[in-house]
Amino acid sequence: MTTTGPDGGPVPLELPPPAALVLRGRRFDAAHPAVMAVINRTPDSFFSGNRHADLDSALSALELAIGSGADLVDVGGVRAGQEGEVVTPGQEIDRVLPFLERARRRHPDVILSLDTWRSEVASSAASAGLDLVNDTWAGHDPDLVSVAASIGAGYVVSHTGGLPPRTDPVDVDYGPDPLDVVRDVLRTLRDGAEAAYRAGVVRERILIDPTLDFGKTTVHSLEVLRHTADIVALGYPVLQALSRKDFVGESLDLPADERLEGTLAATAIAGWLGATVFRAHDVRATRRVADMVATLRGDRPPLLAERGVRRAERA
Repeated sequence: MTTTGPDGGPVPLELPPPAALVLRGRRFDAAHPAVMAVINRTPDSFFSGNRHADLDSALSALELAIGSGADLVDVGGVRAGQEGEVVTPGQEIDRVLPFLERARRRHPDVILSLDTWRSEVASSAASAGLDLVNDTWAGHDPDLVSVAASIGAGYVVSHTGGLPPRTDPVDVDYGPDPLDVVRDVLRTLRDGAEAAYRAGVVRERILIDPTLDFGKTTVHSLEVLRHTADIVALGYPVLQALSRKDFVGESLDLPADERLEGTLAATAIAGWLGATVFRAHDVRATRRVADMVATLRGDRPPLLAERGVRRAERA
């Protein structure tokens, strides 16, 4: 899209510049988008391709993710939806802590993220050198953000429409205007990020996530995705967790194991609009899409630029 400049010529539409995320000394921004690999230490993940109840299986998935270009590794011990088994805090710790400890020993520089809504689980992971607390249930445990701050970790601010953990949306209504859900997302993420900063989380370690599917219908999620640039304009790095979600499946009427192409299309749109962190089951494909979009935006140079260039000039 273009607008008209002072001379009447076309000027590219300016999108808000994404804020940078800095974790473990690494900087992620428009020129260096990040891929967050999902590793579920659960037997009942909605996507059968990412069930790693066995520790050895999870560690193999870790090696594959890093080899495929993952920048962050996000481990979770409880299925997000209400289906599946009840998991106590102790059971969750038993699932995630051995993985985090082994991952840190194998890869001292890897950025480790923990997907949990429980402060006691995050506290237990401090010894593993946890870098990020991915609070996908929007501060349900009010102590979780303080734990993140106390251990020097980053923190993901999410939006769930006020629903408690492991609650699937039913009859969700943000108002008659289709943009009401966008307004709610923007308000919640802004307030949550400011609260995280007041709690002591370093600003460059605060991620905001519109959390599509959580507390939202498919129509809501699609509307929020279209407004990614407005979320970026809040001034914090934006995480989009799009991978194989129901809004993709319902848009195309496809089961979870057939949603890769739809996920990558959503990833490209979110990246173009300024999201810089992508939580993904399919790391290699997401890595390539994120990097290509960054190049198309003009933020990242092509790795090669030899086509049509004289051989002498290449040397």
